[in-house]
Amino acid sequence: MKIADTSGQDVVREVQKSRRWGLWLSGAVVVALLIIAFPIVSDWSKAQASVPLDRIRIATVTQGDLTRDVSIQGRVIAAVSPTLYSPAEGTVTYHVDAGDEVELGQLLVTIDSPELKSRYEQEQASLDSAQVALQRQEIQTRKAELEAQRDIDMARVTFTAAEREKRRADEAWAARAISQIDYEKAQDDLENARLVYEHSVADAKLEAETQVFELQTRQLEVNRQTALAEDLARQVTALNILSPVNGLVGNRELDQKNQVGRNQAVLNVVDLTAFEVEIAIPESYADSLAIGMAAEVSYNGTLYHAQLVSISPEIRDNQVIGNVRFMDEMPPALRQNQRLTTRIILDEKPNVLQVSRGQFLETGGGRIAYVVRDGLAYRTSIETGVTSLSSVEVIGGLNAGDQIIISSIEPFGDADTVRITD
Repeated sequence: MKIADTSGQDVVREVQKSRRWGLWLSGAVVVALLIIAFPIVSDWSKAQASVPLDRIRIATVTQGDLTRDVSIQGRVIAAVSPTLYSPAEGTVTYHVDAGDEVELGQLLVTIDSPELKSRYEQEQASLDSAQVALQRQEIQTRKAELEAQRDIDMARVTFTAAEREKRRADEAWAARAISQIDYEKAQDDLENARLVYEHSVADAKLEAETQVFELQTRQLEVNRQTALAEDLARQVTALNILSPVNGLVGNRELDQKNQVGRNQAVLNVVDLTAFEVEIAIPESYADSLAIGMAAEVSYNGTLYHAQLVSISPEIRDNQVIGNVRFMDEMPPALRQNQRLTTRIILDEKPNVLQVSRGQFLETGGGRIAYVVRDGLAYRTSIETGVTSLSSVEVIGGLNAGDQIIISSIEPFGDADTVRITD
């Protein structure tokens, strides 16, 4: 039995000319698209690795001012926290307790030192004795001056009388009224009186110089003894230890009425009106630090201007200890040991190429970056400079406006081109 097919129902139709032209036009469009897409497809085919866009971070190279800084968590400490020491051995008596509020000049501690007080009284007695000796020497000096003047006056009178006798002898000898022996005796008496007068004057000058020397010696003894007595008086006065600041009493180092040694700590006072921030700076920044550098302290969302005022010369646990002091105003309600974020400005460079800091610095050693263009990342040699917390200076290899991958480039290996997929 033969089964009939549907060939009898088919109708042969001629191809219309307009449809031929449409096919030719479609083919031309496809060829043009292939020509346009060929470079892109060629570049994509050359990519040696690929990475999803959501796995990388891209940043744009910009031109602007770069601030090199370091951010550190600091601890609030009292800027003024003096420790008071005993000036001598003795018995300590506290007049305040730990935590008491004190005022400047308030009596805090008394040291009872009988030995020091006894030494002071002895030196004071020696001073009184030296002052009496000085006064005695002043009297002796005036007396010696009077005696010397008396001798000079008497010698001058004798010398004047001898001159008069010599004139009388001259007249008598001219008249041959006296013998030659009497005349020569008158000459000798005049010469003797003249010598006595001259020696009296010289002795008076020498005695005056001697008395001045003795007076200076006594005065120096008084000055020396005065210095000793004043120093001991200062030490005796210092036995009453006063508060050097307005603040709070810290720890009492000894028990009441206990024995204390010389220069032993007895008490400390904390001034709560002035605070500083103690920071531990990583050793890698030690060479860049300098006293006087500007700083910023963040407290409750507000930035306060500060300054680096001290740097420890020692390095402990790979850190350098520094102190930051508030400049214009201090945050309110600060407490000791409170933690504050402190930013130290190490350097400022105006109008430089820079890009956001990322792991590409570590993984590429600061010498390699991947520049992103048209969905591809191209390996590029670069040169970097100083770095801040958020940016890094670009010295060469990049231009302003370039986009680079700032996340880790370790997954790319040594690939020269990396395809970025959606």
